[in-house]
Amino acid sequence: MELRPAVTIPSKRASSDYFTGTVWVETIIEAPAPARIRAARVTFAPGSRTFWHTHPLGQTLHVLSGVGLVQSWGERAKAIRPGDVVWIPPGEKHWHGAGPANAMTHIALQEALDGTAVEWLEMVADPHYAEAAREILSGA
Repeated sequence: MELRPAVTIPSKRASSDYFTGTVWVETIIEAPAPARIRAARVTFAPGSRTFWHTHPLGQTLHVLSGVGLVQSWGERAKAIRPGDVVWIPPGEKHWHGAGPANAMTHIALQEALDGTAVEWLEMVADPHYAEAAREILSGA
């Protein structure tokens, strides 16, 4: 058994190679093999978001606070709020982040396959994000 006191878990600024805007990540677990689970608490400032990406074994998001957006490739964006749980199937291209006027924090859980938990793709362009947010806010 390993206990990691909260004061030993640093908040790290997420890389601009994979995120747009100000995003903070706190690693919850990256279990050693043979376990595959990885989890992080991720906080997005208003307007911040991931790049498009996929997960080889899928991903679960559990929203803790704020208002956010999640979108799968070819589908309309959806609003996510505290208590919502999102399951993204293996290989599904998607992005997620905060709404334009609200921060959002979620727990992201995924498993690694052969050491890989995520494949990062292209940036979610500002016009695409703005359109997705506008659809959500207008109720369209």
